[in-house]
Amino acid sequence: MSTIPDLSPQDCAEGLTGHWQLQRIVGELRAARDEWRSRNGRVSGEKGGRELPSREAMRDILEALGGALFPMRLGPVDLREESEDFYVGHTLDVALNSLLDQARLELRYVARQRGEDATCADVHGERLIQDFASALPNIRRILDTDVLAAYQGDPAARSVDEVLLCYPGILAVIHHRLAHHLYNNGLPLLARISSELAHSATGIDIHPGARIGPSFFIDHGTGVVIGETAIIGEGVRIYQAVTLGAKRFPADDDGQLQKGHARHPIVEDDVVIYAGATILGRITIGKGSTIGGNVWLTRSVPPDSNVNQANLQHDDGAQK
Repeated sequence: MSTIPDLSPQDCAEGLTGHWQLQRIVGELRAARDEWRSRNGRVSGEKGGRELPSREAMRDILEALGGALFPMRLGPVDLREESEDFYVGHTLDVALNSLLDQARLELRYVARQRGEDATCADVHGERLIQDFASALPNIRRILDTDVLAAYQGDPAARSVDEVLLCYPGILAVIHHRLAHHLYNNGLPLLARISSELAHSATGIDIHPGARIGPSFFIDHGTGVVIGETAIIGEGVRIYQAVTLGAKRFPADDDGQLQKGHARHPIVEDDVVIYAGATILGRITIGKGSTIGGNVWLTRSVPPDSNVNQANLQHDDGAQK
């Protein structure tokens, strides 16, 4: 445990010197970086600048895309209906060009890590962002079902506008719908940045790989975790602190975790999962089921099941 050194009156009179031994510290930090790069086979000699996508840029892009998707609710406060199309067009032009810059950074980064030629990254990135732009109308339509599900599923909601403006679950789902498209179309790093920005803002952690059907509602939201390979059907409602996670992580012969294996739950249509439930592994929650609060579930259940916490039992096995 560190202690504050005793200072003499002379020390106090002289004040702080501002001497931080920076030459030594900078040298030790350089050595630490070199050790890390050597151990992990990192490519050195980056030409300058941070040649990786930027969280700050993605935050601005996502805010702009939210405004373009819902201009009269998430756009500028002084926007009028007659200017709506102009605003959407201009905002998308700026946001998509910025997203293209970030996509190129990711594609070049991946090419460098693989020792491949990065000259095609620019063309490939443009095609990916064109595809993303074309998907935006459909993403908007799916988000409409999510907003409506939240309004219809929460008796405290007074309007769909309140849901869109106030509910953290909707913010997380907007980010997820956008991130999921990026993830499925060759930009997993941008997708992960997008989902983690929502995680930081809402406390809701949805991996961009998770497949989520329409009319999805996360109520309250704090502490929700949805894993990479989870599949969620239509009309599903979940509450705070729900986990759709993995039960175990298989490793290869070298002890390295195997990536990409299906390891998270499948939740079929019209399922309700109440607060604090933990559902682990590649199991199936049948259509129309209700999972009670704080349930720990590692086995599949058939459609229309009603799963609550295990009943307390006496020592002789009789239920209390």
